[in-house]
Amino acid sequence: MNQSIAIKKKSSLRNVRMLTMTAALSASAFVLAFLEFPVPLSPPFARMDLSDLPALIGAFAYGPVPGICIELVKNALQLFTSSTAGVGELANFIMGGSFAASAGLIYQSHKTKRTAILACLAASVIMGITAAVVNYFILLPAFEAFMPLDRLIASFGEFIPLIQTKLDVVLFHAFPFNLLKGIGISLVTMLLDKRLTPVWKGR
Repeated sequence: MNQSIAIKKKSSLRNVRMLTMTAALSASAFVLAFLEFPVPLSPPFARMDLSDLPALIGAFAYGPVPGICIELVKNALQLFTSSTAGVGELANFIMGGSFAASAGLIYQSHKTKRTAILACLAASVIMGITAAVVNYFILLPAFEAFMPLDRLIASFGEFIPLIQTKLDVVLFHAFPFNLLKGIGISLVTMLLDKRLTPVWKGR
């Protein structure tokens, strides 16, 4: 009986810790979303941030669902300051969610350093592919409301001459950019891993 109560208390404490850390990571992701910096070989409006970092950390610590929740909360909060009527936030959620979910799912199957590295690489490729699809069907059509498509393509072509069509934009910019973004975030996560593990385990 006492053992059963102890197990329930331990499970309850674990859930509370997970919810608390998920909330803290969501807030961190929201703040990081405002710290943008320019992307090499890209027009001025194509900027990068590290707001997917907390989602990856959460996915590694607690699984794919908390990772997705962090992305959801971050983008829901960003709706209050959105300049794209929610389109940019939707796209960001799909891309970031695919990254965190796939990394968390792979890592949870076998929690080793090797699996973590493989999870990060696979998740980066998945985010790159997802970004290509999202850019083609959601973001680029949305940008046409602010800039004609031919001008939009030309703005990318000024930096990467291979870009001459809408498909070129996703193949030579959206995919490689998000692939490298995923790898960069993964490297930061690996560097922070030993310092963060005691925090999410409550040591």
